[in-house]
Amino acid sequence: MSFKEKADRLADVYAFGDQFWKDLNHMFSYIKGELAEAQADSIVVEAAGIGYGIAVPGTLLDSLPPLGTQVKVYTHLYVKDDLVALYGFFTREDLRIFRLLLGVSGIGPKGALGILSAISTDELRFAVLSGDVKSISRAPGIGTKTAQRLIIELKDKLDIQEAFESRAARTTGGGVVKQAAGGDQRSEAVQALAALGYSLSDATRAVRKVEHGKEMSAEDIIKEALKNLL
Repeated sequence: MSFKEKADRLADVYAFGDQFWKDLNHMFSYIKGELAEAQADSIVVEAAGIGYGIAVPGTLLDSLPPLGTQVKVYTHLYVKDDLVALYGFFTREDLRIFRLLLGVSGIGPKGALGILSAISTDELRFAVLSGDVKSISRAPGIGTKTAQRLIIELKDKLDIQEAFESRAARTTGGGVVKQAAGGDQRSEAVQALAALGYSLSDATRAVRKVEHGKEMSAEDIIKEALKNLL
């Protein structure tokens, strides 16, 4: 067998392996079962007599129900030469954010989980959209340059309205941030910030600090106001 033939065969093997693991990842969309164990950085969910060890962010551990409770964990199967691991989240959106982080050059599963343990997915969205390098670089192993690269690569993949809706759903149990009827962009911005949990006085003060250009939308004002709040 020639060198080229060997190389082609090896390439076919790797291509098959990549597709196999991608297909397997779709098979493990979520795991539903009894919460059997909870450690500092992982949980065990027992389903059909099998205990699945799942790595989770610290922010999820803070909201775990008691052991023995039925839980549904959305999972990502990560496979590399030296690592096979399940990562889990309580919402599909949190899983989506985790996968977006994995797509950033220089960030692996450990770094992505570290970011989501240092700040929530809501906080990450707003940090990215407002260019808040400091908040992102609080995560272990994430320096200023990596945080800046993360912001650049994810800024166009995150939507500020989705961030509002996610935060509102978490804090009020559902619903969408509404625009103020008949109000201008500044009042809409204040109401949106208040819906995110900021006090009206803080939201108003932050919006007032924004230099309001004629072409600025409420979304633009909110992005600038967040820089004054973070």
